[in-house]
Amino acid sequence: MALLSGALGAAVTLLATRQRWAEGTATVAGGAFPLTAKGSDVTGVPAALAIVGLAALVAVFAVRRAGRLVVSGLLALSGAGIAAAALMTASDGSALDDKAAKVSGDTSATVHALGHTGWPYVAAVGGLLILLAGLLALRYGSLWPAMSGRYERGTAGPRRTARPADPERPEEIWKALDRGEDPTGA
Repeated sequence: MALLSGALGAAVTLLATRQRWAEGTATVAGGAFPLTAKGSDVTGVPAALAIVGLAALVAVFAVRRAGRLVVSGLLALSGAGIAAAALMTASDGSALDDKAAKVSGDTSATVHALGHTGWPYVAAVGGLLILLAGLLALRYGSLWPAMSGRYERGTAGPRRTARPADPERPEEIWKALDRGEDPTGA
């Protein structure tokens, strides 16, 4: 559930930040010029935190004990940050004002007939899904399986003993030659 929630939340957030969040018109040379701003123009925080959330989601399954708690907390915080940033900038028109200033050449130009879409709220829902994944990982993460420590250095697992080398095998003769020994001498 946490993996699905986190992956879906990150995908929804990344999709929402690529969509149009605001639109309006600027007056340029006596005429109206339509302008739009994507979510990434308004704020880069949701997309960046969605990437952090995806990385934390994968890392939750790679770490153990205290590391899992830390990564789960990072996952939850990234989801909360996405939701907060998307909601705080849902009615922001400064990105369009900046575009109007560039188009008109007037730094004091502003956008008229400002309108907003529902995509910031979709990004906030994505953030809430990532937050849910983080909270589930904090609560139930200690019960989840972890990656195997089989190949980690210093494990005290059983080791297979090497079988004795047969001096008559061709590869052993070549190894003896590589060491500078004469395999034909007795």
